[in-house]
Amino acid sequence: MNITLIGMAGAGKTTLGKELAGKLGYIFLDVDELIERKTKLKLQQVIDRYGDSDFIKIEEETVLNLKDIDNHVISPGGSVIYSRKAMEFLKKISKLVFLDAPFDIISKRIVNKESRGIVGLKNKDLLSLFNERRHLYEKYADIVIDISKDFNIDYLVSMIK
Repeated sequence: MNITLIGMAGAGKTTLGKELAGKLGYIFLDVDELIERKTKLKLQQVIDRYGDSDFIKIEEETVLNLKDIDNHVISPGGSVIYSRKAMEFLKKISKLVFLDAPFDIISKRIVNKESRGIVGLKNKDLLSLFNERRHLYEKYADIVIDISKDFNIDYLVSMIK
């Protein structure tokens, strides 16, 4: 079984994903890192060069190439939610866990908006993106974890198993 963590940038997908993978003896897989390796560019450079819609296609293609994997914790970018194909694929190969962080936590954690590599920030502010994406994350999630409350990795593991 695989576990995919979905949510906004700043929700903790990478940090919690690495801890969760370690706790379960799984392999951590960061989709953003795969995109950077494939393009030889930082995420923001990919978005700047190709635009949001082409970035989403690159992200979708990267996710759809995650074939024949098991016992992985997958951390896609927050914009993966814009690809129905990618989300249906992830749902088929993994349990989808939405890390539901309130906007105040997200906005405090994202201090580098201009260089972070967040799809949509050229045309919308962070709050608009948060509101736009939240219901999509909920729509696909098998499990929703409220990360505004204090919890430890053991609690997260127990909620997912």
